[in-house]
This record gives sequence, structure tokens and C-alpha cells, in this order.
Amino acid sequence: MKYKIKDNQAGFVLKDGIFQKMVTSGTYHFSKTLGYQVEVEEMYGEVGYLDVPYQVLAKDPAFLASTIHMEIPDGFAGFLFNNGKLVSFANRKEYTFWNVFEKHEIKIVSMEEPVVGAEVTKRMVSIIPGNLYTTVSVGEGETGLVYYDNELKKQLSRGIYWFWNYTHNISCRVVDMKQQVLDIVGQEILTRDKIGIRMNVSSMFKIRDAVEFAASISDLKNQLYTAVQLAIREIVGNYKLDEILEKKEQISGEIYAALKGREGMFCVEFLSVGIKDIILPGEIREIMNSVLVAEKTAQANVISRREEVASTRSLLNTAKLMEENQTLYKLKELEYLERICEKVGEISVNGNVGIVEQLGKMIGARQAV
Repeated sequence: MKYKIKDNQAGFVLKDGIFQKMVTSGTYHFSKTLGYQVEVEEMYGEVGYLDVPYQVLAKDPAFLASTIHMEIPDGFAGFLFNNGKLVSFANRKEYTFWNVFEKHEIKIVSMEEPVVGAEVTKRMVSIIPGNLYTTVSVGEGETGLVYYDNELKKQLSRGIYWFWNYTHNISCRVVDMKQQVLDIVGQEILTRDKIGIRMNVSSMFKIRDAVEFAASISDLKNQLYTAVQLAIREIVGNYKLDEILEKKEQISGEIYAALKGREGMFCVEFLSVGIKDIILPGEIREIMNSVLVAEKTAQANVISRREEVASTRSLLNTAKLMEENQTLYKLKELEYLERICEKVGEISVNGNVGIVEQLGKMIGARQAV
């Protein structure tokens, strides 16, 4: 039988089902009656004809020169490249590719070391099955703690890291080292004079040591919340209401000092503590408002009386000056005359009597009418 093999093809010659050799482009004659058979395959991608073990096919020089074979050992990951471009992750242990018209390559990397090496690019990581590696992402102002089989091994700063899960079970805890705010809202407190008030307190803190914190603290926010609550009650409860309202900054300082003394219990550093709001009961608020109104009214009365006294004193001083200085008296007459002329159209004045006296008579006559 006549077989014509094209340039991009290969023929596997078998006799009675046993591989004999591989032939490339050309025309061949093999007798079926003698048990010959030819399987034809295009020489692209993986070798499809592997009904015969590779070790048998590899004994043929033509096959061996036209293919590339790669076995991936245990503990290694493989990446398939075609003409220098990453194609896929190697999910089998053994591959055989035609290497005539395309250049195939399998890059293998060890998974024995937990840290994924720099030779593995981000693109390569993106095609690795998720169960084979762990991603650790650490942000700005954070510290990453990496554990191998629950044993702390590494501290990581900002960045993205990958770890193989082959030899160890990898886990990670990311600790936020930035400043954080803790607000205590509506804290109920009984003052020393037995008045119930509510208080809003704000505090700022940051974690001091990530390793110590991870080893000893499980629920930081709740523990700090309780600690701040207790400090507020302990300190504010020693003051009367009037003292609390007057010494707000001082009390904030005392709460801050108390919390600074307890920092070691929580592996944190308190940066500030301040009382934001003091909320009084309704009846107390009404009383305070009444007292405030009374105080402001009394202050207004004092100011009014002070102004009246000053005005009277000024008039008295002016009168004394006019009595002692006739020229000043005349100037005052002219000033009054100017003011009156602004209000009336015509004024008749006799020369025998002073202007001020005549004006006084005019005003008195007008009022009588």
C-alpha cells in the first residue's frame, strides 16, 4: 500500500502491531498482507501516538531527534512554554512534544523551599492551582507573620509574597501597626454626688510589637474597650458633677495616665485619650440652663448699671467744664442749635436772652401745646 507523508507529518510504521520505526516526509510502500500499518500524525503540540511506551519510541533516532520529553520529579512544579510564551501549568508528571516546527520547553521549579523563588513570575503564579501555594498580602503600615505548621518563621513588611504548601502547611496573620481609634459611646457613670451621667470618650492607640501581640492577644478591641470603660468609671466616679464640668481636661489626663500604666497588658501604646461629650439627664440639664440664664441676667444687669454710672459721670464732668468755661458753654449752644436746625425749617431768636435759654422756652412751649 502506498503512503504519502507530508512535510509537517510523521508516520509510525508497525508490523503486526509492533512499532518498527518513524518516517518523515516522502512516499512509502508497505504491504498490508505482510502485516504492515502506518499511523500518520502532524508534528505539532504533544505527540498523540503514545499507544507505544515512550521508551520504545525513543529507541528510534528519527523520533528522538524530532521530539522533546520531560518528566517532572516529585516536589517540583512545571510550566509549559511554546515558542518562548507561557502556555499552561504542568498538571501531569510526563510530557512529550513535537519539537520540529514549534519550540516547546518545560520549566521546572522546586517546591521544597517554602518561599516561592524569584524565578517564578506573577504570570506563572496566576496559573498555579490554588491548593499548591499560599498568598500573603501585607499593606502599608502592617506586619505579616508567617507560620510553618503553626510555628512562627518570618516577619514581612509591605508587599505580596507566595509560599509553597508542599513541605509545610503555611498560614499567615497580618497585624495592623497603624494608629487606631477606639470610641466609648454613652458610657453611664454615677458621680460622687450620686448623679447619673453619660460620657463619650475617644482614645487613640497602636500595637507596639506584632510578635508579642499575636502570641498573647486574641480579641484586642473588646479587651481595650473594657479597659477604657473601667478606667473611666474608676476616675470620673471620684468627682462631683460640677467638678467634672469644670475639670474636663484634667480628668482626660488622669484617664490617659491610668491607661498608660496598663499598656503592657495589651501590647499597645496609648497615644491620646479625651472626653468628647458629657450628657446630662433631662432634669439636671433644665436646672443647669436655669442657673446659666440667671447668671447671664445678673451679668447683664451689672453691665447695664456700670454703663449708667459711666454715662452720669460723663454728664457731670461736662457740666462742670461748661460752668467753668464760658467759651465751651457757647460751643455747646451752637452744637444744640445745629442739631435743632437739622429738624426744623425756621427759628426766630431774640438777642436779649441766651440761645440755650430761648431754646428751652421753645421746647417747653411746644410741649405745652
